[in-house]
Amino acid sequence: MKKFLKFLFVFLGIVFLCIVLYIIFSDDETAEQDNTINSSATSNDEVASDDDEEDTLIDGIDSSDEDAFSNDSAFSEGETWAIYWYLCGSDLESEEGAATDDLEEMFETELPENVKVVIETGGAASWKNDYVDSTLIERYLYEGNELTCVDQQPSANMGDTDTFREFLQFCEDNYSADHKMILFWNHGGGSVNGVAFDELYDYDSLTLDEMHEAYSNVYELSSENPPMEIVGFDTCLMATVDTASSLTDVSHYMVASEEMEPGNGWYYSEWLQQLADNPTMNGAQLGKVICDTYVEGCELEETGDDITLSVIDLSRMEPLLTAYDNIGKEALGAACEDPVFLSELARNTRAAENYGGNSSEEGYTNMVDLGDFVSNSATILPENANDVLTTLEDCVIYKINGPYRAQATGLSCYYSYNNDAEDYEGYMEISASEAFKYLYGYEINGAISDEGMKYLEQMGYEELPEIQTIATNGLDDFPIELDDDGYAVLDIGTDTANMLQAVYFQLSYYDAENDLMILLGRDNDLDADWENGVFKDNFRGVWGSIDGHLVYMEITDEKDDYNIYSVPVILNGEDYNLRVTYDYSKEAYEILGARKEIDDVGMADKEMKKIVRGDKITTILYAAEYSDDESEYTATEGDTFTVTDTTKFEEIDLGDGEFYMIYEMVDMSNESAYSDIVTFYVEGDEVTTEVYE
Repeated sequence: MKKFLKFLFVFLGIVFLCIVLYIIFSDDETAEQDNTINSSATSNDEVASDDDEEDTLIDGIDSSDEDAFSNDSAFSEGETWAIYWYLCGSDLESEEGAATDDLEEMFETELPENVKVVIETGGAASWKNDYVDSTLIERYLYEGNELTCVDQQPSANMGDTDTFREFLQFCEDNYSADHKMILFWNHGGGSVNGVAFDELYDYDSLTLDEMHEAYSNVYELSSENPPMEIVGFDTCLMATVDTASSLTDVSHYMVASEEMEPGNGWYYSEWLQQLADNPTMNGAQLGKVICDTYVEGCELEETGDDITLSVIDLSRMEPLLTAYDNIGKEALGAACEDPVFLSELARNTRAAENYGGNSSEEGYTNMVDLGDFVSNSATILPENANDVLTTLEDCVIYKINGPYRAQATGLSCYYSYNNDAEDYEGYMEISASEAFKYLYGYEINGAISDEGMKYLEQMGYEELPEIQTIATNGLDDFPIELDDDGYAVLDIGTDTANMLQAVYFQLSYYDAENDLMILLGRDNDLDADWENGVFKDNFRGVWGSIDGHLVYMEITDEKDDYNIYSVPVILNGEDYNLRVTYDYSKEAYEILGARKEIDDVGMADKEMKKIVRGDKITTILYAAEYSDDESEYTATEGDTFTVTDTTKFEEIDLGDGEFYMIYEMVDMSNESAYSDIVTFYVEGDEVTTEVYE
């Protein structure tokens, strides 16, 4: 009996220990998951809510997409894969060696006989390796674990239709396969500007219509039987509804990012190795692998805060395209009934998650998340909003997103944040929606083409009402009043507020020693009553800084959980914009990294630089002569300092002095008007407010 009891106690002790260890390790795993990047397969049954839990790794596939990811959908043993890699190195290679880095990652894999990678190189002034010749277009074959140059051609523009077409034809003639993937590697420019910006040819790029022309000249295109299994974009900004629309007869699946990508890009050694290990996987399965390994690579490089990547089932696009055009038509009709609708739409779009910055400091990509845009506008576009959201979720079969891109739904769409007529002309050529073309033409130009008027007549409208803007209402030098508590009040009334998309404040301080007015930037920290058109200041006597050095900062994205700011600096001798977040839950700022601004050809910078110890930063402020009424603000170098392990972005007390604030009113045309000047005199704890008329 004693032996039995002893055995029983030992057994129960072991069981108890196992339970404790299970709980500990389960908690650790949960804690680890709570800090990872969000990934999910979408469900056809329910539209995701803003209140859904964020920042958790969701495993498993929802029932709506089981077929796409299951082994039953996998290919047969022995079927062949060919990846056609259009590697336009551009300045990413000549300056950073980023293309070489990804080639070196590929060299870590050993491919089976039925998987090959065909690569075309070009587009860079120089290469950071000893095998690619920058003076030629070269074609390489990677099979097994060996890279072989199989063809050389004279230098050609990789942003030209013929260059891309000739590469496709070469691949098809020499390395066709059962399953094919086209892979673009380069900068990306969204719907309008496309990909493959060639450094040797004035950064000319392949637009969506040029890509489609090349496909159609090589392949027999069909939405029922498209020639490609995947079209992938290891580029910025190409997960757009317009891109997907252009590929419905080209490919089964698309893998692309809504947001700009960090410089590390896709994790080639990982996703290629998984394809090598399991070449029976289909496009959906490979797309998921690319997404998941992208997360792994970004976590290793600490660049995952604002990433996105999604897998689109292009066979499901037709219902989404119909719903998208219908909601565009609904919006156009509402604008024809009352142009004030355009301002409300602009406010909803400004509040939606948008990509690439869309500010005067960072430049404009004019890309906004489709789902967030429509969700924000559901009350003013009630007839078609749910159809768009439901069909969108059906198309996006898998996606990942970082914590500061929590609203990403997998596809973006065009919206003209800067009302640039030339950019809009480019959009006209590739738009997936006829209705949105005319809507944005009306918004930008106040009129539409004869073709657009015929479209409106079919909708039952014979004329367009005049759009009320800042230009037609003369809001400059709008008077400010002080209330009984000493707050500066901008009271523009309901009608004027309805005309606007945003109200900000700009803050400056007076540098008496140098007779300068120093502009610190623009923010939205106001007490705003949009319903009545009343706005009050919230001057707190603080501003953003890096290690105590004041910076110019401009808000670019406003969310319930966080704001994103752009901060111009000189980083190691080059002009950059720091991307800085303020996280309301943490009550803290964080520097995500640094990017160059979007250039004149619409090329977004793929290289997000992390700020590391030893970097030299010079702040950029904007200064004007205080005593000269005609003086304009110009960029001025501020403090220079070295980044340390403890460098951080935080608010600092501005101290005593004279500070000047103006309200900035922005209409849906992105035009601004400014209020009278408000002066804050700070001495110790005392703040005196005056209005300068």
